[in-house]
Amino acid sequence: MSIAILAIESSCDDTAAAVVLDGQVRSNIVSSQEVHRLYGGVVPELASRAHQEYILPVVQLALEKAGISTRDLSAVAFTRGPGLMGSLLVGLSFAKGLALSLQIPLIEVHHMQAHILAHFIEDPQPNFPFLCLTVSGGHTQIVVVRDYLDMELIGQTLDDAAGEAFDKTGKMLGLPYPAGPEIDRLAQKGQPCFAFPEPSVPGLDFSFSGLKTSIRNFLLKAETATPGFKTDRLPDICASVQHSIVGILLHKLEQAANQTGIREVAIAGGVSANSELRKQLIQLGKEKQWEVHIPKMAYSTDNAAMIGITAHYKFQQGLFAPQSVEPLARWHL
Repeated sequence: MSIAILAIESSCDDTAAAVVLDGQVRSNIVSSQEVHRLYGGVVPELASRAHQEYILPVVQLALEKAGISTRDLSAVAFTRGPGLMGSLLVGLSFAKGLALSLQIPLIEVHHMQAHILAHFIEDPQPNFPFLCLTVSGGHTQIVVVRDYLDMELIGQTLDDAAGEAFDKTGKMLGLPYPAGPEIDRLAQKGQPCFAFPEPSVPGLDFSFSGLKTSIRNFLLKAETATPGFKTDRLPDICASVQHSIVGILLHKLEQAANQTGIREVAIAGGVSANSELRKQLIQLGKEKQWEVHIPKMAYSTDNAAMIGITAHYKFQQGLFAPQSVEPLARWHL
């Protein structure tokens, strides 16, 4: 009997739905919310309202593209957390209602676990165990992945995430939100000629708050000494900031590989779409003789296909959620 799962992702500002049939993605629809560009960041109340508006047409389109109806579904999966509470509630409530009406199981999915399992949507797939650096606007983690649902967090940020460092830097530079892709684009036109200190953090943990302060102080001093500095040297500033953030990430990842002895290494999360991170990881992998895994762009940023593939493995083990399940804004991996 086929396993057909409708997956819903609504953790932040993307409304997404996908259909996964027997572990194969049949559709993957994402509707982004452009309204947040006006405010330089995600406004939680506006995000939840937009989810309410978009979720039904997104789900309908996902089912249509997959060529199935709700009667064919085996389960409904949803992102339980972590994320914005209002946004999570919209996806969870929709999933609950649909599953209840169809009398089929609910499957809760951890957003960051799903980012990691996005590597199993298409070939080539990692072999267990592997290390995964998960980097996004809200999280920066190093995870040992022993099986589809067996993961151990061995390093994480103590304050800000790498994605937040990109976005806050972009705000200092007057770039549009989200700033990460814009910094990546501009960095390709510049050179990393300005140095920023790497935070001294023991073990495999990260910290980006000090780096943000260092960048802010550098910009204030440079703009005071040379008015128009930010505009004139924008590509070089972006290249330097990107070089610093990527260097911090890969330095810790290399430490983790040395400590664990694991030679299969992957990246996941929205920041894994960064071209410099991808390029430098491939180069480091060649030097260290790692087997490197980089997700397809469509599965790097928030999407429902990754929720669906995670739910597929949970369905196989009968790991279903009760109708009384509630969202979790914070959820330890």
